[in-house]
Amino acid sequence: MLAKECMTKNVEMGQPNMSLVQAAKLMKEGDFGILPVRDQDRLVGMITDRDIAIRAVAAGKDPTKSLVGEVMTEKVLYCYDDQDVNEVVKNLGNNQVRRLPVLNRQKRLVGILSLGNLAKSDANPKEVDQALAQICTKK
Repeated sequence: MLAKECMTKNVEMGQPNMSLVQAAKLMKEGDFGILPVRDQDRLVGMITDRDIAIRAVAAGKDPTKSLVGEVMTEKVLYCYDDQDVNEVVKNLGNNQVRRLPVLNRQKRLVGILSLGNLAKSDANPKEVDQALAQICTKK
């Protein structure tokens, strides 16, 4: 099975110049905890609800004035839409992440692949369990 066969396809994107409040509202409305960040047509980062809480609010930043670009993670791990899901599962575990943006070979965002997507897919259940165990283990 390929990543594109089990990924979430409708993905909202944020921009670095959005306020954290705007990003949080998008996340709330869409009921998701991660927001890919784009600059024009390129993926430039990822921001999570945890990033907003820990890197901004807990650090005393004003979420109405602070921008996504100030707290987002710029190093984006990703997979390709034509990658085998068993390979992606190992990547999730090795990198201790629960979801990855899915890019096509032109490096354009086409979806998000989460551990939940993989658990419902034809991915090897033992590999999904192992990836979850790795994700939950502190390094």
